[in-house]
Amino acid sequence: MTTNRRTALVTGGSRGIGKAICERLAADGINVAIGYNRDTETAEKLALELREMGVEAAALQGSVENLYEVKKVFKQVNELFGGLDILINNAGITADKTLIKMERETWMRVIQINLFGTYHCCREALPGMLAQGYGRIINVSSIIGLTGNIGQSNYAASKAGVIGFTKSLALEVATKGITANVVAPGFIATEMTKKIPPKIYRKIEESIPMKRFGRPEEIARLVGFLASDKSDYITGQVYGINGGLYM
Repeated sequence: MTTNRRTALVTGGSRGIGKAICERLAADGINVAIGYNRDTETAEKLALELREMGVEAAALQGSVENLYEVKKVFKQVNELFGGLDILINNAGITADKTLIKMERETWMRVIQINLFGTYHCCREALPGMLAQGYGRIINVSSIIGLTGNIGQSNYAASKAGVIGFTKSLALEVATKGITANVVAPGFIATEMTKKIPPKIYRKIEESIPMKRFGRPEEIARLVGFLASDKSDYITGQVYGINGGLYM
């Protein structure tokens, strides 16, 4: 399956923002490894759609919180595509409770997936990127990592951690041909946000200066730029896409 095209791995790539990113990268002629944890049918369907766009694509199952599974996925990427050029850490979860009601397990699960998962994948990607002298790492944080939010201390801590982690990583690899940047979406219309009760959804919408939720493809366009050679001199930056909700 190896080609001369660049190859990207997108974690949490089978739906929502991750799916839009995969589609954007494929449209730009980049081979795509779709990282996913559940719902093989959805991931395989997307892989087929991407292949029909003229690139190589594969759906690779594994949980980012499990280092053994992450290593397995990276091994598959190397075997199928011959290496990795672009890593987009998009996988993430929420488990909302006020701190006084938050059990340690709830705290740890969000930290393990959102923050440890980002560490696991970056750590596995770096040796190959360093060897080839090229790499693009884009870590998906959140507006909540910048503002905080009631009932989301675990999520806010994990997403703020992703920002500090990425800035440090960017400094470490700045002379190695590797860039590392953060995209911090605001409220985006995905399956996750569609579960918000209608009354609260409308209240959030009204609080956004642009008076609407963002679209996954709007996030994907920026990720596509940061994944390209056009972003050579950009590293360690945090890009908010939130309709003016946080400036």
